[in-house]
Amino acid sequence: MHTPKLTVLEKVGFGAGDMAVNVVISSMFLIVAFFYTDIFGLKPTHMGVLFLAARMIDAITDPLMGLITDHYKSRFGRFRPYFLYMSVPFGLSVFLMFSTPDWGYNAKLIWAYATYILVTLMFTSVTIPYISLIGVLTSDPQERLSANGYRLFFAKIAAFLVTIVVPIMAAQWAGDDLATGYQAAMGVMAGLATVFLLFCFFTTTERVEHVIDKKPLREQVSLLLQNDQWLILCAVCFTGTLGYVIRNSVAAYYALYYLGADAKMLSAFLSTGVIAAILAMVASTWITKRYCKVQLFRWTQLLVGVISVAMYLAVGPGDVLLAFVFYFALSFVVDLHAPVFWSAIAEAVDYGQAKTGKRVSGLAFGGISFFQKAGMGVAGFVVGILLSVFNYEAGAVQTPYTLTGIALMLSLISGVFHVIMGLLMFKYRITDSYYNDMKARGLIADEAPEYLSEAPQV
Repeated sequence: MHTPKLTVLEKVGFGAGDMAVNVVISSMFLIVAFFYTDIFGLKPTHMGVLFLAARMIDAITDPLMGLITDHYKSRFGRFRPYFLYMSVPFGLSVFLMFSTPDWGYNAKLIWAYATYILVTLMFTSVTIPYISLIGVLTSDPQERLSANGYRLFFAKIAAFLVTIVVPIMAAQWAGDDLATGYQAAMGVMAGLATVFLLFCFFTTTERVEHVIDKKPLREQVSLLLQNDQWLILCAVCFTGTLGYVIRNSVAAYYALYYLGADAKMLSAFLSTGVIAAILAMVASTWITKRYCKVQLFRWTQLLVGVISVAMYLAVGPGDVLLAFVFYFALSFVVDLHAPVFWSAIAEAVDYGQAKTGKRVSGLAFGGISFFQKAGMGVAGFVVGILLSVFNYEAGAVQTPYTLTGIALMLSLISGVFHVIMGLLMFKYRITDSYYNDMKARGLIADEAPEYLSEAPQV
């Protein structure tokens, strides 16, 4: 089926959707842990349990939302209507999550649970349709690739907005109350997220109608369990997410307490990781044209372990310049694998088709999303527990023991999970030559998959 080429406006509109999504993702990865402990006033263990509980809810709501989009279609399409109807609730939920009521601790804890879970539900209601949208905008693989390029670009702009603007804006607007400053700053971000979702709705068009896979769920699960390469990627996704989220969740603590940063330096430190991630995506594209992408995946994650050890040993409290250099290097090498991973999932789906003779696409991507969410939940719980173990006290002068713990979390502890991920990839064997051989033997269909469901990029 031929579809017209997407206009620049439509690609920009598609990218705007991921800007909205990444306002939440960036805040959850980089700001919310610090906000809950130092601004809102939660105990680290309570925060950790909250993060884990929210991801358990995701385990139910993500597939449920997928079923809803499979079974219901409006005059606006199957996926776009959720951007229209949920844009305002989505933005409002973000604003409420960063609001700090002047209540007793137990009441505030209930508020934190209610608003964080609300954000989780609103996030699911727009992200599940969004990650499916590219598959119905066009059937042209090159146009999909181009649109995803716009998507990644605008996702990083959103990350910049959160990491650069929010800490500085919060400090400037705070007055005597930093909680008010964060509420105002994230209120602006929430408003922008709403506008971006609406812009995505009004500038995109659903042109492609796919036949929904009618295989029984039990059969799909059985087929996936026979796909050893997909199972490896699930384990890779879980362990990698653990390392990624632990490191990024503790980055603000590291900058503020270990390096002695003010609001501007905090913004600069967090932004360093974002810049490194952008450059890593460019570099990964260039490297994989000349070097095996699977080998790149394996060895970069092992290198993360080496850099993590070096950073822990070399950077002492207050070593600002050295910390920036190592954090840039760490973030750059970590993210070199990201484009490879998402292409590997699609190839693992094709591998499963070659192995079993039957294709399972939607559930395969959904399963990866589940393990990603599980990793986020467990990582959030681990961060809360470790902060407690290391005797972290919000807003206080931290003891050497606590500072050592924060440094360990940013470097060695998170690095261990990346090393495990790299070692797991030695079990993954679908290189470009292996994949082309499957195609040459006629084991897989030479066509675009029914679904393209990447997780939103950070």
